[in-house]
Amino acid sequence: MKKLALALLPAFALAACGEEPAPAPQPTPTETAVAVPEEPALPAPDAAVFAETLAKACPAAKPVSTSACKRAGFGSENVICQYGLGKDEYLRHSATLTPGDGEWTVAEPETVCAQGA
Repeated sequence: MKKLALALLPAFALAACGEEPAPAPQPTPTETAVAVPEEPALPAPDAAVFAETLAKACPAAKPVSTSACKRAGFGSENVICQYGLGKDEYLRHSATLTPGDGEWTVAEPETVCAQGA
């Protein structure tokens, strides 16, 4: 009988632990603030916008034939664009665009224009 009592003792101890009710959580006053998503200052540049921006910065360069742009990094305002000039279909060149006064501008026009010469 003692062996049976010793075997059941841990089971009773575990069962007794769950019998005490947990204290009720206290309600906390919360202010409901709606998060407004930030609108980017400028829309992401597409192929036409990039071609126009590069033509303004480098009027002597060949026209852009193809381009692909992406953000420079998480949270960055800059955009990195890879592009091809003239009849080139490959993305051989690279330029960084920064937001200016309501439009995209080329970050280092001297370096970028030298690529397209």
